[in-house]
Amino acid sequence: MAKTATRGRRKAPARGKSKARSSGGGLLPWAVIGIAAIGGIVAHDHWKSIQPMLAKQSAPITRETAEPKPLVRKDVPPKQVALAAPMPKAVSPVPQSQPLPPAAIPTPMIQPIKAVSSPASPAVSETGRVAFGYCGQGAHINCVGDGGVFWYKGEKIVIADMASPVVDQARCDGERRVAFAAKSRLLALLNAGPFTMNAAGKTESSGAPRVVSRDGRSFGAQLINEGLARKPGAAGSAWCA
Repeated sequence: MAKTATRGRRKAPARGKSKARSSGGGLLPWAVIGIAAIGGIVAHDHWKSIQPMLAKQSAPITRETAEPKPLVRKDVPPKQVALAAPMPKAVSPVPQSQPLPPAAIPTPMIQPIKAVSSPASPAVSETGRVAFGYCGQGAHINCVGDGGVFWYKGEKIVIADMASPVVDQARCDGERRVAFAAKSRLLALLNAGPFTMNAAGKTESSGAPRVVSRDGRSFGAQLINEGLARKPGAAGSAWCA
């Protein structure tokens, strides 16, 4: 019972202290308002002198706000700056020894080859096949002059293995008749087909000596067998009786 009585008998707070606290807390806001009003009046009266000072202080702030700082992303790795590679030092050339000359390559001895004499080539032959006629006053191309002379492609050919009388040089009528017959027979033989001419000596002003044949049979031998010519060097008085 004694404890309960003491609990109910608590001391009442002093009234003077509470009044002082309430009066002090109520004057503080009014003092702040009054100071702000007085500061506003002073700033209004001296605005022209205060404005430049405020402008200087606000300039860096406005720049900082106007220029936004780049955002740094944490997930993006920083840029890597390539470092210049160091220049290699010039290396002085190392003196090299002089190259050795290549070894001499042995070459086989070349033995001289003895010249082998080739067999003598046969006489140059030529095959002719043109149309012939009797020679006249004009150019002699392919024509027969007498029993033992004719022109082949403008070249005078003398049959080398026979001798026949010439019309203009006949000593009697019999020799003249034989000369005409030999001339006519030679024209017929030349126009009968292809023939072969083999060289029988050097070409002279009198003509090119040739042995004329067909199928291995000489024209001169045929004229001799037919009595229209004789062998070279024989007497010519046989045609004149």
